[in-house]
Amino acid sequence: LCAQATGRAAKSARTVVIAGVPQGLLHDDVMADILVIHFQMSKNNGGDVEEVIYPTWEEGVAYITFEDEEVVESVLKKDQHRLEDKRLARYYPLKVTRYCENVFGSVTSILNMSIFKDQFVLEDLIQEMKKKSTALRFGPLQPNGHICVQGSFPAIKLLRDFLLLKAKSLSEEEKKEESKSHQRPRRRLQQYRHATEMSSSVHDAGGEKQVVVLDADVYRYMKSFFSRTFLVNNDVVISDITDGDTTTLYIESAGSRSDAGRVLRVKERIENQSIKLHNNLRKERISFEKHTRGEKEIYRRACGRIKPHYPSVLIVPYDTHFDVIGNSSDVFKFTKEV
Repeated sequence: LCAQATGRAAKSARTVVIAGVPQGLLHDDVMADILVIHFQMSKNNGGDVEEVIYPTWEEGVAYITFEDEEVVESVLKKDQHRLEDKRLARYYPLKVTRYCENVFGSVTSILNMSIFKDQFVLEDLIQEMKKKSTALRFGPLQPNGHICVQGSFPAIKLLRDFLLLKAKSLSEEEKKEESKSHQRPRRRLQQYRHATEMSSSVHDAGGEKQVVVLDADVYRYMKSFFSRTFLVNNDVVISDITDGDTTTLYIESAGSRSDAGRVLRVKERIENQSIKLHNNLRKERISFEKHTRGEKEIYRRACGRIKPHYPSVLIVPYDTHFDVIGNSSDVFKFTKEV
C-alpha cells in the first residue's frame, strides 16, 4: 500500500492540467494526439509524454503526465502555450497549471473472509472482489482469513453490498438445506450466524431507511454547489451527522404511506453524485498556524477578494488554515494567487 501511494504521488508530480482545449472540432483521439505533439515539442519547453487523459469530466480540460518531473517545471515556465496544428483552423491559447493530488479521506477496513471458507475458495473470491472493485487496494490474505482493503467511501460501500449479497446467498442455501433435514451439526449453525445477520441488513437496505457515508468535504461541496441533489418531497427526510472526516446521512420515509422505492432513489442519487465528485475534486490547504493574528487576517481578506473570480471553489475556514476545494486547475490557481 505504501509503495502504491508513493507511485501515485510521483505521478501527480509529473502531471499538469491543460484548460482551453477546443471542443467539438475534432475527434477526441485526434485532439489527444495534437496535445501530445504540442507538449513534446522543444519550442514549448516540452518533453516525453507518458500519458494524456482527454476528454475529462471538466469541459475543455485535459491531463498530461510527463516521463520526467523536470519537464513539468519547464512547461510551467513558458509564458503562453498556443495549440496549433494543420487540422485546426486557428490557434487556441491554453492554460497550463500544476496538478493537485486528490487528498480526500479514504477508508481502511479489515475484512474477515473466514465465514466464506467452507463455500468458496477464498483466493478466487478475492480475485472476483478485485475485478468488481478496481478502485480499491487490497493487502495480502492472512492465514486467519483477514484481508486489509483501502479506498474511497463509495467504493468500500459497493464492496460491502457485494459481500452482503454473497452472505445472503449462503443464508438462503442454509435454509433450503434445513428444510430437507432438521438435524444439523451445531458447529455449522454457529458458523453461519454472522452471515444470517448480514443478510438481514440487506433486507433493511430495501426498507424505509437508508444510510450513506460520505467524505465530509465532498458533502460540504455537494451542499454548496449541488444542493438539488438533496431536494426531496415531504414524504422523505434527510438528516446528517458529521464526525471528523466523515458525514453520515440518514434518509427516511416521513409520509403516512411508506415509499421504500422513493427513499432508495434519493439514496442512489446522492451516491452517484458523491462518486462523481470524489473522483474529480481536489483539495489544497492554506496553513497559517504559526502566523500572528494580523497575518491571519491578511490571509482571510485575500481569500475574500479572490473568491469571486473562482465561483466553483469552496473555501472551508478553520482557526489554523483554509481548505480550498474544487477542480484541480481552479484550486491550484486560487491557492497560488492567495
